[in-house]
Amino acid sequence: MTGRAPMLAIASLFVDIQGSRILSGIDLDVGQGEMVCLIGRNGAGKSTTFRTIMGHRRAVSGSIKLMGRDIGTLPTYAIARAGIGYAPEESEVFADLTVAENIAMPTWIGDQGGRKLRPPAERIAFAHQVFPKLAGYSARGGAQLSGGERKMLSIARALAIDPELLLLDEPFEGLSPTVIPQISEGLASIRKSGRALLVAESQFHHVPEFADRIYVIERGEIIFSGTNAQARRDAALMAVLEGGR
Repeated sequence: MTGRAPMLAIASLFVDIQGSRILSGIDLDVGQGEMVCLIGRNGAGKSTTFRTIMGHRRAVSGSIKLMGRDIGTLPTYAIARAGIGYAPEESEVFADLTVAENIAMPTWIGDQGGRKLRPPAERIAFAHQVFPKLAGYSARGGAQLSGGERKMLSIARALAIDPELLLLDEPFEGLSPTVIPQISEGLASIRKSGRALLVAESQFHHVPEFADRIYVIERGEIIFSGTNAQARRDAALMAVLEGGR
């Protein structure tokens, strides 16, 4: 990590699912304002890592700290209130709500969890700034969106809770080449705002150049931590990453 104070610190995280070891001693951190990518082929443990951070899974052992506070035993709603936004891989949105209602929904609850939140109008405006296309679709129903538009809306909705850290699971997966630059530009805007991002990806070539650091996960273990450039110089590592295509 850089010299910035840690936003998220995961240490020696072990997770089992139905008796099978899925994560084996994960160590990972994200500094304030950093964009960090967790890369690994399908089934390597990326989504399990995210779901454990969000309290959907419970670790066998290890710690998860947000700004120095242990959140490993908190319920999911309390983790969100503490300052983590989450856009899962499935990009599920509320089909019966409009785009505007999907984005506004996280602003309907007041300041909770000890954090002073930005005003709802400011949070919604920032979501539209990140993905301007959504502003023109405000009255459109969630069921009327394309896959790329649902991805944008899922991220925008996570932003509307005013997170300090945003978890994005496979934000580029399955998108057309014309949509990927829009998502990448949106992530760059989020990073420039000072928020931290932890992004899971199965394809190394999807990792934006402006990412600060990457971790590579394979069979539930971190096998590399460093920069994009350092990863490219490691032939054995690139063989693992290219095998995920």
